[in-house]
Amino acid sequence: MDGFFVIVEGKNDAKRLRNFLPESVPIAMTYGMPGQDRLIRLRWMARHRQVVVVTDADSAGRRIRRILKEVFPDAWDIYTKPGFNGVEHTPVEYMEDRFRRLGIVPIPSTERDNEDYSSGGQC
Repeated sequence: MDGFFVIVEGKNDAKRLRNFLPESVPIAMTYGMPGQDRLIRLRWMARHRQVVVVTDADSAGRRIRRILKEVFPDAWDIYTKPGFNGVEHTPVEYMEDRFRRLGIVPIPSTERDNEDYSSGGQC
């Protein structure tokens, strides 16, 4: 595996995650409900990376997640809380913690000795 590949719904979601994700982690967008051409492009972009799906906690986000899981059955899921009104409005600290739990974002040295962020691929 060549690292991680994050898929989000739109550019504002990607912008939110770019606040803390290193440039070495690519972020791709579905631009809403992905069609067959977009799914083929996402599969090509992901190559041999571990895919991480981050969608809103609304009905459209759940539908997009189901479509992506058909193409990427081993993808890891990161969820937002419904009260945050989408990925783009979720506090950066909350999202960063979700990515830390999966080992995608390093744990700051001050927290490393106090927290267990091991996970089975879902946050």
